[in-house]
Amino acid sequence: MAKIPSYAAAAPKAPLGPHTIERREPGPHDVLIDILYCGVCHSDIHQARDEWGGSIFPMVPGHEIVGRVKQVGAHVTKFKPGDMAGVGCMVDSCRDCDPCRRDLEQFCQRGAAFTYNGTEMDRKTPTYGGYSTQVVVDERFTLKVPDGLDPAGAAPLLCAGITTYSPLRQWACKPGDKVGVVGLGGLGHMAVKLAASMGAEVTMLSTSRRKEEDARRLGAKGFALTSDEETFKKLAGTFDLIINTISAPHDYNQYLGMLKVQGTMVLVGVPPEAVPVSAFSLISGNRRLAGSLIGGIKETQEMLDYCGKHKIVSDVEVIPIQKINEAYERVIKGDVRYRFVIDIASLKA
Repeated sequence: MAKIPSYAAAAPKAPLGPHTIERREPGPHDVLIDILYCGVCHSDIHQARDEWGGSIFPMVPGHEIVGRVKQVGAHVTKFKPGDMAGVGCMVDSCRDCDPCRRDLEQFCQRGAAFTYNGTEMDRKTPTYGGYSTQVVVDERFTLKVPDGLDPAGAAPLLCAGITTYSPLRQWACKPGDKVGVVGLGGLGHMAVKLAASMGAEVTMLSTSRRKEEDARRLGAKGFALTSDEETFKKLAGTFDLIINTISAPHDYNQYLGMLKVQGTMVLVGVPPEAVPVSAFSLISGNRRLAGSLIGGIKETQEMLDYCGKHKIVSDVEVIPIQKINEAYERVIKGDVRYRFVIDIASLKA
C-alpha cells in the first residue's frame, strides 16, 4: 500500500485539512494516475458535511479527476504511461447485473463503487476521491481525455459534463429543438454549451438578469427572467425539452407549462424537499417529468470524445487546495463562474 497526501474532512462539521491515505498497488488490470486537477462539485459539500446522511469519515472528496497515467498493470490494453486519463463518479460495479450489462453502471443492482464516500465492491475497502495526488482505478472505469482539451477545464466534464450531456442524448436533442435551461451554475452552463453545440435554440431561464450576458456568451439565443410571473405566460408551450439544474425549492408546475405538447422536463438538480406536482401539469399536453443521473462509463467516454471534437470544456476558476474551505463557502453563495478546480500540484508543495 502506498501512502498518499490528500485533503480530507475528519467529521461533518470539520473543515477540510491535510490527511494521508493509502492506495493499493496497481493490479494487473489497474491504472495508476498522477492527479493534475480535480473539480469541486456541490455534492462534495453535501457529502463532506453529511447533509444527505450516511457519510463515511475521514472523507477525501472529488469525482472530477484528470491526470496523467504513471503506471499500468500487465493486462491493461487501453492506456500507457503518459496518457491523459480521467476518473468520474464511479470506480467499479458488479459488471453482471442488468443495468451493468446495459452500460448503466451508475444503477448497478449491487450498488456501484463510487469514487469516494463509499467502498470498493468488497464492501470493506474505503474509496477516496481526487483531493489527493494519485488514484488507482481498474481500466474499465478509467476514461480517455482527448488531446487538446485543457485538463483543468476538462475535469468538471467528468460530472457536470456527463450530467447534462446524458439527458440531451436521452431525449435526442437535435438542430432546431427549443431547449430551456433552468439555472446558470456549474451544471447549467454546461447544459447551455452542449445543447447549443447540438444545434438547439437555447433559452436560459434564470432568476437573475446579471446572468444574461454570460448565458448568451455560452451559446443561449434567448434569456427569460423566471422571477417575473409574465415569463411563464409568454413562454407557455414553447420548449421541446427543459433541463432543470436547480437544487433550490421551486415550482415544477410553472416550468412544465412551458413545454410543448409531449415535451419533457428533465431534473438533474435535487431540491432539499419533495416538490408537489399537479397531475394536470402532466396530463395537459401529455407532458413528461423525468430525471437523469450522470451516465455510464460508455456514455461518459462518448461525452468526452464529443467535447474533444467540439472543443468544449467547463469555465473554471483554478485554486490551490489550501483554499478549498473558502471555495465551499463561495459555491454555497453561487460565487463562482462556473466550477472551482483544484490544482493538485498545490498539495505537493
